[in-house]
Amino acid sequence: MSYTQLIYHIVIRTKNSAQSIPNEHSEELYRYIWGIIKNKKSHLYRINGMPDHVHILVGLHSTLSVADFVRELKTSTNFWMKANGKFPDFEAWGEKYGAFTVFYQGKNGIIEYIKNQREHHKEENFTDEYRRLINESGIEIDEKYFLDD
Repeated sequence: MSYTQLIYHIVIRTKNSAQSIPNEHSEELYRYIWGIIKNKKSHLYRINGMPDHVHILVGLHSTLSVADFVRELKTSTNFWMKANGKFPDFEAWGEKYGAFTVFYQGKNGIIEYIKNQREHHKEENFTDEYRRLINESGIEIDEKYFLDD
């Protein structure tokens, strides 16, 4: 048996950061995403977001690559949101995403961070938040491609 602990803080945004995830229907989207995660034999630690992006803290099953997981998640939710009727302004997800590894002992801090998205975004917009998360992860940003769709 293999023993793995693959925890990722994943951030996906709507295409062009469109405000297309209405607050009154966001919980329904989060439950749908939770179902995808369970079907992938993975563990959802926390999910939350804003009208233009979603944060997911997830422990991925050892057979999944983060790229495949995010691609399947975005594809499935894209079809579901368009068919659902409760997300009329949703066009698509942005092409890119952020996925940051999380040390198991540090997951509680990320859970609290994700839980408090609405309060957090009173102080920091998505662009600044995303830039900060990338920088804190030690990744160099290529401004030519930052947030392009």
